[in-house]
Amino acid sequence: MDLAEFRKEYSDRGLSLEELNPDPFAQFSAWFIQATELAVHEPNAMTLATVDDSGMPYQRTVLLKYYDGEGFVFFTNYSSRKAQQIALNPQVSLLLPWITLERQIVIQGRAEKITTAESLRYFTSRPRESQIGAWVSNQSEVITSRKFLLQKLAEMREKFRHGEIPLPSFWGGFRVVPTAIEFWQGGPARLHDRFLYRKSGATWQIERLAP
Repeated sequence: MDLAEFRKEYSDRGLSLEELNPDPFAQFSAWFIQATELAVHEPNAMTLATVDDSGMPYQRTVLLKYYDGEGFVFFTNYSSRKAQQIALNPQVSLLLPWITLERQIVIQGRAEKITTAESLRYFTSRPRESQIGAWVSNQSEVITSRKFLLQKLAEMREKFRHGEIPLPSFWGGFRVVPTAIEFWQGGPARLHDRFLYRKSGATWQIERLAP
């Protein structure tokens, strides 16, 4: 199938250096708020890229659950493929593609486990079924059928029928501490606006990149 005619001309919304907040976290927050106000579908969905021990890259979608002045946090099973790859090489990349806004944000940095207290605080805020689900799946392991998962789900529902559901020892969050954050705004004639925040000591330097 020839996709050469799949073309879209971007708007002339543009992005200038004067518009940018010198703090990339504040700039991220401003764009994220706009994405939610303009009803972008799942604005916190982001692609996480890791590599295995042979250098083969892997990508998958994870959900950003909160961010602060230290980094961007997502949650997973610590025995999953992504977690095992992070243990070998904590350098990762995140991509938030907001196609309808003609924007994307690329974050590069180091993934670090958050504290158990932080993981517990988020875990207890999840719906009960999501808490149970964390106990059911040995993420990334080969299974025989979906029926196996449903049987485990029934077992866990019965096991935790009474009282609070404890935080699994194998489940928790990672915080991606950024060293670089790029803000990309689509432009006409493929002359997109790209600004890269790069960490330099305790400060951030902003550079305009060619599209």
